Amino acid sequence: MAIERVSMLDLETDDKELQNLFGAVTAMLGRVPNSYRVLAQSPLVAKMLVPFNAVMQREGAGSVLTTKIKEMVVVKTSHVNGCKY
Repeated sequence: MAIERVSMLDLETDDKELQNLFGAVTAMLGRVPNSYRVLAQSPLVAKMLVPFNAVMQREGAGSVLTTKIKEMVVVKTSHVNGCKY
């Protein structure tokens, strides 16, 4: 049985909408994670997720958890799920 994967979009694109998306993600995270390169297959969904992700991973905007605690949750969840990175 073949495993199908959703492709990641190239960061070097001529598409202005994707350039803006990748620029916003880079400004927020310092890089464009692979998950956003896949999510960019649906730019509208990606544009909605970037601000949500900022609130969920950063302090402020009503969040009561520190960034350190949030990152610990991400690392633990990744470990439990057997993520390679």
